[in-house]
Amino acid sequence: MNLADSFADVTRFVAIRRDIHAHPELGFEEHRTSEKVAQLLEEWGIEVHRGIAGTGLVGVLRRGTGQRTIGLRADMDALPLHEANEFAHKSTHAGRMHACGHDGHTTMLLAAAWHLAQKGSQFDGTVHFIFQPAEEMGKAGAKKMIQDGLFDRFPCDAVFALHNFPVGEVGRFALNEGALMASSNTYRITLRGRGTHASMPHTGIDPVAAVITLAQQLQTIVPRTIASTERALLAVTQLQGSDAPNVIPDSATVGGTVRTFSIDALDKIEARLRTVAEGVAAAHECTAEISFNRASPPVVNHAAEARFAAGVMREVVGDDMVTDDFPAVMGAEDFAHMLQVRPGCYAFLGNGDGDHRLDGHGPGPCIIHNTSFDFNDEIIPIGASYFVKLVERWLPVGVSA
Repeated sequence: MNLADSFADVTRFVAIRRDIHAHPELGFEEHRTSEKVAQLLEEWGIEVHRGIAGTGLVGVLRRGTGQRTIGLRADMDALPLHEANEFAHKSTHAGRMHACGHDGHTTMLLAAAWHLAQKGSQFDGTVHFIFQPAEEMGKAGAKKMIQDGLFDRFPCDAVFALHNFPVGEVGRFALNEGALMASSNTYRITLRGRGTHASMPHTGIDPVAAVITLAQQLQTIVPRTIASTERALLAVTQLQGSDAPNVIPDSATVGGTVRTFSIDALDKIEARLRTVAEGVAAAHECTAEISFNRASPPVVNHAAEARFAAGVMREVVGDDMVTDDFPAVMGAEDFAHMLQVRPGCYAFLGNGDGDHRLDGHGPGPCIIHNTSFDFNDEIIPIGASYFVKLVERWLPVGVSA
């Protein structure tokens, strides 16, 4: 079943997607997007609950007498990038753009909601359409929705989500039965010494030299702490010292990111990072201020739900277009918070290699988080079909709860 076959004009949803693309909003600022989604859901007869974690909302669709429930999630926020594209639906807001495809994710879930509400789709139970704010930039919109009572008010036996991704052909699904994406964490270590003139280093305590040593030591933590059979990453991406070439500052800072596929590995890396930072600081007669922010846990699919999802995907696109043992990627996603409290599955949907590009498209690759990215509208009916079929298979008619 392909949703494109169920109505004559898929261009309606392409227009919705491009309208959202043209009006990007950052995390917890998705007022226009949220209201547009709410109005469409209400137009289709779906019960709407606004204001969850600020701009988040949930649409509720019940059918039959079944007690089973399912949650389908899409993210709505954009990124703080200036769009390089020049086509008609480019961003109308300087410094903001949908460079990750959340405009398409929102539209796929809207298309599924329309089909389920308007086209007589058969199911028995309750569907919760979860439109989430603030997935990007470590703002943890998923976590904040949960803290705001998401699953208390809208119980879900399982939750599912999709993300467009360069996994091969247009419409290829990719997933696995375990860790699919890494945890996302940032660290910042400030070493404090005593500033002085650069020509008289003996009169001060140089934090820059200490930070240089620390940066080198940090990059040895993973191989010395984590077994070689487990993937993990610690990157040093920031070094900050004096603003003047002839000044030894009072303090210097090193920062970066840590990615792991397990909490155990993350615990070990953070503990070792703190030990190394304190040791290097002491060796250089400095003091250390350490900040370690756990923005998002790893995305770990539940095996049973992943197998269920893969079966549904095969119904939609066929066996050859489903990769169910896709290797985990170092990117992160805050849907991980939902998977920590509810069973479910996160998956990728192939957006192709750029053949969908329109006149006026920028020069960058067809990869998310670059200023030339645009969602591939060809996968709107594919992703929507997956969501529809998930509901029909999870909430079958004639099967008691």
